[in-house]
Amino acid sequence: MNISQEKTDNLNAVIKININAEDYQARVDKAIKDQAKKAQIPGFRKGMVPASHIKRMYGKSILVDEINNLLSDTLNNYLTEQQLEVLGQPLPKVDNSKEYNWDFADNFEFNYEVGLAPEFNVDITSADQLTNYKIKVDDETLASRISNLRRSYGKMTNPDVSADNDVLYAELKQLSPDGSVFEGGITNTASVRLDQIQDETIKSSLIGLKKGDVVEFDIQKAFNNEPARVAALLKIDEAAAADLKSNFELTVKNVNRLEESDLDQAFFDKIFGEGVVTTEEEFRTKITEELENMMVQDADNKLQSEMYKYVLNKVDFELPDEFLKRWLKATNEKLSEEELNGGYADFAKNLKWTLIGNKIIRDNNIQIQYEDVLDLAKQRIDAQFRMYSPQPISEEQLNQYAVQFLQDKENANRIFEEAKSLKVFEHLKGVFTLNEQEITYDEFSKLAQA
Repeated sequence: MNISQEKTDNLNAVIKININAEDYQARVDKAIKDQAKKAQIPGFRKGMVPASHIKRMYGKSILVDEINNLLSDTLNNYLTEQQLEVLGQPLPKVDNSKEYNWDFADNFEFNYEVGLAPEFNVDITSADQLTNYKIKVDDETLASRISNLRRSYGKMTNPDVSADNDVLYAELKQLSPDGSVFEGGITNTASVRLDQIQDETIKSSLIGLKKGDVVEFDIQKAFNNEPARVAALLKIDEAAAADLKSNFELTVKNVNRLEESDLDQAFFDKIFGEGVVTTEEEFRTKITEELENMMVQDADNKLQSEMYKYVLNKVDFELPDEFLKRWLKATNEKLSEEELNGGYADFAKNLKWTLIGNKIIRDNNIQIQYEDVLDLAKQRIDAQFRMYSPQPISEEQLNQYAVQFLQDKENANRIFEEAKSLKVFEHLKGVFTLNEQEITYDEFSKLAQA
């Protein structure tokens, strides 16, 4: 057997594999004998089928399978031995000029295209600077968070007259252009949340209503022509909601109001557990700490995003784009040309970041331990639980959930890649010069959305 590599340029190469009969004969003979031992063919006892009979019946298919297995082993071993960092997977080159008899005596030649990872340096030093935002917990943000918590644990009441942020339980009937109820039109009884009404004039017209009141309701204007909201309220599909032009008659069936919970011990216990917080001052301190932790994470996410863009812009290199596009098409048969061209830029950007991250890890001997992956899994699971309840689950339970979560190979790979990425960002944070800047939460939110 002979295997060689010919570079077409710095990013592309062709690997040529020549296989002679003596390279595959032993493998094929063994496969035929193994098949003979397992075959169940009428007229022969199990395990007693002659190998020659198997060869006549299935020989060519066995030969093809063994050649493919030999090619795969040879190619993988060659890439490892030569320490070739390839992108994607080798693609076989089709050569219609070569024809084989597959008669157990052929010599074969196979060519594979490979895309090579580029050589580059990560030249990031302390001369490279980024802004690290320190978000302040202002009174307005704190008050908003406390109000949301109090509403979450509040009680439902039914006031006589609607006010801002109430919910109207109402019957909606489609109107004709003349203002009369459209016979056979859309009708539905639904909860209309006033805090979701985006037109202030319409919102004002729904404040001060009582049970039995009837008003005309411009549903499209109320929700800024968002088909999803209109469809959900009327129980129709989004296409029909997008085409809807009619106004509706809104009849109030009931007024619902979620009263904020009192700042008492029962409320504190629901949020933090029994006896953890006993005064309003301690409660505000705890909520402030919670917000500060959230804001540190938000600021860190912003910094990571800025690092990502900065490093990709500075550490620039070419990829074997044409090869990668062919590889993407070969491995995704349903991928259209339009989808390929539209999504390739993002694919290339993510691939470049992966290559940069891998180089940073290699060059700096950064290790990703199982404990790193387990801790990150626990963080992600804890965050999910906190979406439904502020009370943390026990460390023992969290550890059990994380271990079970990581038993799934896909989950484990995803968390491992995330842990690796975080290690890269932590390394870069120690290299960049980070200029701290205080900023209010509102200012940061506007900045993050820009």
